[in-house]
Amino acid sequence: MVGRRQKDGFKHNAADQAEARASGMTLRNLAVAGERWPLETPFRIARGVRTEADVVVVGLSQNGILGSGEGAPIVRYGDSVERCIAELEALRGPIEAGMNRRELLSAMKPGAARNALDCALWDLEVRLAGTNVAALIGTKLPTDQITAMTISLDAPAAMAAAAARVASFPLLKIKVNADDPAVQIAAVRAAAPNATLIADANESWSLDLLRAMQPALVAARIALLEQPLPAGEDEALRGFSPLVPICADESCHTTEDLARLDGLYQAVNIKLDKTGGLTAALELLAAVRARGLTVMTGCMICTSLSIAPAFYIAAAADFSDLDGPTWLAKDRDGGVVLNRGILMPPAAGLWGG
Repeated sequence: MVGRRQKDGFKHNAADQAEARASGMTLRNLAVAGERWPLETPFRIARGVRTEADVVVVGLSQNGILGSGEGAPIVRYGDSVERCIAELEALRGPIEAGMNRRELLSAMKPGAARNALDCALWDLEVRLAGTNVAALIGTKLPTDQITAMTISLDAPAAMAAAAARVASFPLLKIKVNADDPAVQIAAVRAAAPNATLIADANESWSLDLLRAMQPALVAARIALLEQPLPAGEDEALRGFSPLVPICADESCHTTEDLARLDGLYQAVNIKLDKTGGLTAALELLAAVRARGLTVMTGCMICTSLSIAPAFYIAAAADFSDLDGPTWLAKDRDGGVVLNRGILMPPAAGLWGG
């Protein structure tokens, strides 16, 4: 599905829902679709450039009530929309027979497909109960969040120009690679002298480069350095004392990853497309906090249907990077609103009650 914001069968229809309630229907139906969302401008990181966001959307209906969820598969993790759809279709029987969120954790591997289904289950559950996700979790409704605005990887002058346009925003994230990252970072800092800065190397550095970059990171007042080394080479960090806290992103997907990362990182980036949904993300949040680590919550390039559940992690995070929908040429109706680096939650009807 290209250029459409919502599959016709996924739309909420109040009249149909009221009729279904009256009839006592209990049928559950799964609908799965791939969608493509063009970006306003190219998004560049150390691994490459993107001009569109491919997502998988799950619609799960019961008693005429529809729950929706979205996942954003990433090639880095060997994922694709087609693979996600195949994974979901393989479980159509159990899903339509009533599989719940707890059962889903063992039925599917973490990733974008499970994220889309898990979030659809949350949405369906609260709509059937006439409540909202905040009440189900036992927390407050989402509120405005400071979000990092990403400065895409480019020539230093272009990165400085991009940073200058958002220099008054409170939090920026700089995408860097191994080609003179000190110059890239310094260019952004000069253009945005007052913003809090995060640097994200997306696995592109070596340990030698990481060591060499320490003075430059301090000079630029970098608050957090995200995933400098390739995932799987984390052990090189053992015994290394960074001058700027290091955050695990590609290296940490679920709670199962935390034990091997003990002593290597000072922070963890929690993304629902890595954990495989809000259910597992809440578990990872609790486990990260129990270890006394800093929490960041992030996202892929996606629509606001993905960001709505991430707000529940952002509420407890030290840093949030939820600007994914702001890269789109057009987001879903009722999506997030960005105001000078402050992200306002999606409309209540989009997801989660």
